[in-house]
Amino acid sequence: MRSMILLASLAACATASPAPMRLVAGDYDLALAHGGRDRHYLVHVPPQVAAGKPLPVIVNFHGGGGNAEQHARWTNMNVLGDREGVLIVYPDGIGPTVLGHALHTFNSSAACCGQASKQNVDDVGFTFAALADLAGRAPVDRTRVYATGMSNGSMMAQRLAHDAPNRIAAVASISGANDLGDFTLTPPVPLMHIHSVDDPRALYQGGLGPPFPGTQIRTQHPPVERVVGEWVKADGCAATPSVGETKRGAPGTPDASHTATKLTWSSCRGGAEVVLWKLTGSGHVWPGEETRERRLADVLGESTHVIDANDEMWVFFKQFSRPDAPPL
Repeated sequence: MRSMILLASLAACATASPAPMRLVAGDYDLALAHGGRDRHYLVHVPPQVAAGKPLPVIVNFHGGGGNAEQHARWTNMNVLGDREGVLIVYPDGIGPTVLGHALHTFNSSAACCGQASKQNVDDVGFTFAALADLAGRAPVDRTRVYATGMSNGSMMAQRLAHDAPNRIAAVASISGANDLGDFTLTPPVPLMHIHSVDDPRALYQGGLGPPFPGTQIRTQHPPVERVVGEWVKADGCAATPSVGETKRGAPGTPDASHTATKLTWSSCRGGAEVVLWKLTGSGHVWPGEETRERRLADVLGESTHVIDANDEMWVFFKQFSRPDAPPL
């Protein structure tokens, strides 16, 4: 009888899935199956993981035609992660690889973008599957999960909060407004949106953007202030914003003529807040970081250091948590 129990135990061990790798400080490329596809995400783990305490997470979505690796380099958010003790997650979209470059998109809406939208890929489900996978490998604070992104990734961050407001503590979206229509958020989700009126691709006033380089693909963009107004209404904020001081680029620098004005809608339900950083002079860029390749700068417009997006969003994020967030 004891032999039979031993054999059964050995058989169970042989068929059981191996325990997930526990993560120490560093960078990882992790894979998982979701929706019938092989997906992956990058994660940067800060040194503070060694203490074993739950860490906040920022999910950072790349733009359309980009990929997780390129986006991690461009946004330089790992520096913030190490400084503040934050897990930084970079989901990767889907799409073709052309001349060695992965041209990926996320399904942020029926209107955008690429194969992900056309095939109605479940990128919301994939993101939470990635977070659940991460929670099995590192101490994740489910009450402090934040979302950000650039362009199509900005729209994806907004969709994530729209579809799962009970899981996302706050959103910071950059250069991409998502037309989600008339909606109410229960619970309310704080939003910071950063966008330049001179963005040549995601048009601030709305309209049909220029073709994606090398294609005839164009995206219809909603007016930024209309979308921000929809979030103000969805969060139950006061209708009129307070207007902060306008920041200006440093004299003698390439962005000396750039400006950034902060508009804040307060008195929202549940202590939420909606913020719009309205920039001038800069392009379709991540403020505070350089567009390192000139060919991209010619397409995206000028970089700016009038504000640092990473610093501004962290000051915003750390005000908010989601105490009743369900387990990942």
